[in-house]
Amino acid sequence: MNIPAELKYTKDHEWVKIEDDTITVGITDFAQSELGDIVYVEVETVDETLEADEVFGTVEAVKTVSDLFLPVSGEIIEFNEGLEDEPEKVNTDPYGEGWMVKVKFSDASQLDNLMSAEAYKELISA
Repeated sequence: MNIPAELKYTKDHEWVKIEDDTITVGITDFAQSELGDIVYVEVETVDETLEADEVFGTVEAVKTVSDLFLPVSGEIIEFNEGLEDEPEKVNTDPYGEGWMVKVKFSDASQLDNLMSAEAYKELISA
């Protein structure tokens, strides 16, 4: 299971890459393997400001649909439009080309609520 040490994680199986005042968000390798073949990613919240833990989109797999939860409060400034034509990138490259949104966060202290790679490993192995 690939869990890059430089990223942060949520209990909802999302990863967060922090760059200055922006984060990039996607779902983890564990999440995509649990969901199975992803056929559609929907994010209709671009240019909206949402609170932490609000739903910002959905991921549709062959057997299920899962909500995507925003890890910190902020404005969704970009959606990975490559996923419109190739949603399977979430399966094949969850930490690279399978990223979902970029968010300009409003409260840096909320980043402290995210898990380290070690804590996330403990969560999924429990």
